[in-house]
Amino acid sequence: MKIIKRNGSEEGFERVKIAAAVEKANRAVDQTPELSQVQIGQIALNVETAAEKVGRTLNVEEIQELVETELMRHSAYETAKRYIRYRYTRTLARAANTTDNQILSLIECNNEEVMQENSNKNPTVNSVQRDYMAGEVSKDITKRLLLPPDVVEAHEAGILHFHDMDYYAQHMHNCDLVNLEDMLQHGTVISGTLIEKPHSFSTACNIATQIIAQVASSQYGGQSISLAHLAPFVQVSREKLRGDVLAEAAAMGGHPDEATLNRIVEKRLRSEIRRGVQTIQYQVVTLLTTNGQAPFVTVFMYLGEVSDPQTKRDLAVIIEETLNQRYQGVKNEAGVWITPAFPKLIYVLEEDNVRPGTPYYYLTELAAKCTAKRMVPDYISEKIMLESKIDKNGEGHCYTCMGCRSFLTPYVDPETGKSKYYGRFNQGVVTINLVDVALSSGGDYDRFREIFSQRLELCYRALMCRHNRLKGTLSDAAPILWQYGALARLPKGETIDKLLYGGYSTLSLGYAGLYECVKYMTGKSHTDPEATPFALSVMHRLNEATAAWKAKENIDFSLYGTPLESTTYKFAKCLQKRFGVISGVTDKAYITNSYHVHVTEPINAFDKLEFESQFQALSPGGAISYVEVPNMQDNLPAVLAVMEYIYDHIMYAELNTKSDYCQVCGFDGEISIVEDDGKLVWECPKCGNRDQNQLNVARRTCGYIGTQFWNQGRTQEIQERVLHL
Repeated sequence: MKIIKRNGSEEGFERVKIAAAVEKANRAVDQTPELSQVQIGQIALNVETAAEKVGRTLNVEEIQELVETELMRHSAYETAKRYIRYRYTRTLARAANTTDNQILSLIECNNEEVMQENSNKNPTVNSVQRDYMAGEVSKDITKRLLLPPDVVEAHEAGILHFHDMDYYAQHMHNCDLVNLEDMLQHGTVISGTLIEKPHSFSTACNIATQIIAQVASSQYGGQSISLAHLAPFVQVSREKLRGDVLAEAAAMGGHPDEATLNRIVEKRLRSEIRRGVQTIQYQVVTLLTTNGQAPFVTVFMYLGEVSDPQTKRDLAVIIEETLNQRYQGVKNEAGVWITPAFPKLIYVLEEDNVRPGTPYYYLTELAAKCTAKRMVPDYISEKIMLESKIDKNGEGHCYTCMGCRSFLTPYVDPETGKSKYYGRFNQGVVTINLVDVALSSGGDYDRFREIFSQRLELCYRALMCRHNRLKGTLSDAAPILWQYGALARLPKGETIDKLLYGGYSTLSLGYAGLYECVKYMTGKSHTDPEATPFALSVMHRLNEATAAWKAKENIDFSLYGTPLESTTYKFAKCLQKRFGVISGVTDKAYITNSYHVHVTEPINAFDKLEFESQFQALSPGGAISYVEVPNMQDNLPAVLAVMEYIYDHIMYAELNTKSDYCQVCGFDGEISIVEDDGKLVWECPKCGNRDQNQLNVARRTCGYIGTQFWNQGRTQEIQERVLHL
């Protein structure tokens, strides 16, 4: 059994320490001790037994409360008072500076809370530690000075989650869609250097990676770029290469016929496209931004974004090369081809590619092959998105999310009367814990509605804190974003305020634990036809709230199916602390993401997608559904069947295929984690291949980090997932 220390690290429970603390309080004054040694030993044993029965890791304060309870049960009232007084004195001393211990513990890589916050960061690296140190200072300032006390208290109690508090002290926003088209076509400025319109596809790709790095260092969330914005530069390179070939031929006294000329040019062009895509692939995975990680970037692949036939064909070549290179992977330090974490890929299923016989079906087959081996890309249905994302002109639009599945709302630029998505952003996220609302109501529906309204009001005020923190931010704070085209081209010294209103940007109300909420209130899963109406009523109430806030503030509040990682564990721990362990509701080390079917519930892939589609439609601020499948490399028809089903039934989904297989021999049995020179590595039981990257895969999918699990809740959740066959 372990306990969580005050600095966030974990250590083993030691009964002897409990006994020593009680002994000290028992003999603190010159009086006859109230407790015998036998009684002290029994108290320590009772505390240990009570802690084990809770079924989760307790923190120091909870252990101390158990000690106080035992002292009172043994009628040792004076000893209890001395123990409480000592505890209070120590609390006052710690309150003088709560940040020091947090920083010192993360430097020594044993801050459990920080390690659980982001699975994409390695807390042993200096640059990551530096970012975490700054984050701890930011959180301290935020909690003490910047946020209202009731918002902080609600965050600490797990009633809501104020996302990315470690960046709140700065005037930074969450995520965005980079207007790469504007920056490439009209130039930009990076680190004071003018970058003009590129004269080749490969140069455009190189500039794109520089933009990605700059943007990542100026915000804290994900960013997305579209390959459609790079496609026009294929023709630029084609014309340049054509001139080069003609010049070379003329220098040798000849002139190739048109067919030969085109063949030579297209061959060289393919080679340049390959190099350009490789630049993006390798630059993204090797770049290290100021927050100590590779840029969280999503690459959007949508043929429908371009209308010119030649440009669409060129875009198809870029998409093909992108999928081929992701399928191949990148080499690790041992020269083994591995699966990189970034960039994320999103492939749009559309009428021109979704079924056999369509012009670009070969790309969909390649995407399926890539998914089966590398677990990317994710899939967007153009059909469903055009039906659900309708702007005020009555037109449907298909566009990418901004990283962690968050979507912007439809928007029409009042100056042009046309829709606009690239160059827009999300101001921030606050997530409501629906399970806590249900448990706080005691199962009474009237009380549930009353508490629900109170919690939504609290979330609204927390979201307005995010908005007001950005108000007055000068464009000079992040020139690449606000002055040089990534999001806007504002003059120096101007505030970004006009971009915070009217729907240009969004504020996201996240939600978590719909399944557990419904389970507690109805006694049934939300997939049960008798309970589904209540689940949908909760979703409608959330949307009613965001609509009311939007009307009041002229800000686009949108409902967001939050992709919780560490917060599922945090919420679960807080619920257990406040309400105890309730079967089917709080008996896990995690709660369910957004509206998802519970991971342990048997359901096939098609029924799962069909059921969840109705909830995804009620999450306009973003959501993703997934199906869990085994190794599908030898069953591509099944992958293609799921993809076609996605196209007809749900807007955004992914296939979680088995990814922790040996990259050398293909072994896909149970993984082995062994110690090598003081570090954990993944070892193939079949061929003996040792691969640190596969440990990173295990870390992202199974919860490992360093020498321990980075997220106990995430670990349990993944281990309990059933396959959706």
